[in-house]
Amino acid sequence: MMQCGLVGLPNVGKSTLFNALTESSLAQAENYPFCTIDPNVACVCVPDIRLSSLANAAQSKEIISSQIQFVDIAGLVKGASEGEGLGNQFLAHIRQVDVIVHVVRAFSDEGITHVHGSIDPLLDIDVIETELLLSDLQSAERQLSKKHKGGDNRETTKALLERGVRYLQNGIPLHTVSWSSEEYYQLSKLGFLTAKPVIYLINISEKDMLNNTVPYQKKILERTHGRPVVWMSTKIEAEVVQLSLEDRILFLKDLNIHCTGLERIIREVYDAMGLISFFTVGPKETRAWTVKKHAKAPEAAGCIHSDFERGFIRAEVIFWEDYVTYKGELGAKSAGRMSTEGKDYIVRDGDVILFRFNV
Repeated sequence: MMQCGLVGLPNVGKSTLFNALTESSLAQAENYPFCTIDPNVACVCVPDIRLSSLANAAQSKEIISSQIQFVDIAGLVKGASEGEGLGNQFLAHIRQVDVIVHVVRAFSDEGITHVHGSIDPLLDIDVIETELLLSDLQSAERQLSKKHKGGDNRETTKALLERGVRYLQNGIPLHTVSWSSEEYYQLSKLGFLTAKPVIYLINISEKDMLNNTVPYQKKILERTHGRPVVWMSTKIEAEVVQLSLEDRILFLKDLNIHCTGLERIIREVYDAMGLISFFTVGPKETRAWTVKKHAKAPEAAGCIHSDFERGFIRAEVIFWEDYVTYKGELGAKSAGRMSTEGKDYIVRDGDVILFRFNV
């Protein structure tokens, strides 16, 4: 399962966000640094309005969403790369996740202290990114100093590390650099923190959220260089998830919000990781499955069971809108909206697929 780490300074709203995402109180949210030591981990369903439409068309008894695992990681502080504030331990937790949601505080609240004594989102971003970068630089130099057996792989890795060190020494995070797919894969295997995709979550006040104001917008967008940025109030999100579904819809409508900040974050995670969803639909259940963009049919079949991939024969495919419009598989097939695809078929986001395979 894809893991998403919530990263930032202490007291920026990570645990509040985690509790809102998971609709729980698993993470302790207190007004002092390091109230979280061990990471909190929970699975979150990926919102997808297509599921209910498909389930209605098939009269499915159950709906099963795709899931992402969120990890609430303790706050980093300046000097984390040197072990300050249990930094080495917390950096190791970040190393395990696939994508980083960098939570940045942009709200003022006298009841919640800030580790720097004042609100400065740009400084906060710089502190966290500097610590990740310094940690990567130490790791790269350490790996370069090791003695390894010779061979093409060693030389390729050495060249990649040397190139990475040059960027890191100039303060350039590795995920902002253009790498080939093979190079990027190697970087991820080497455990570099700044090679991970980053989404910035700017935690604003309830007042700013209700007034539809966006504090620090221009400066933050300039600083983040086109990477995904979401403004939201974790406090409001935590309140929204306590409401019934009916009240939640009315509340968001009153605020003129089409979807929650949590939904936006999950969508950004999907985009950052290059993921799409396909569906299996029947009377028993309608289920969403997660696969990488450009995945071929056998790989998608393998998401369900490895036997499906090994014994793949063909895929019977209906796009989800056709499935709903023609009220199920039989209607779509009669209307000529079902196609039979082979091993080279590239799965689309929204495909409803029935896999045929040999046991």
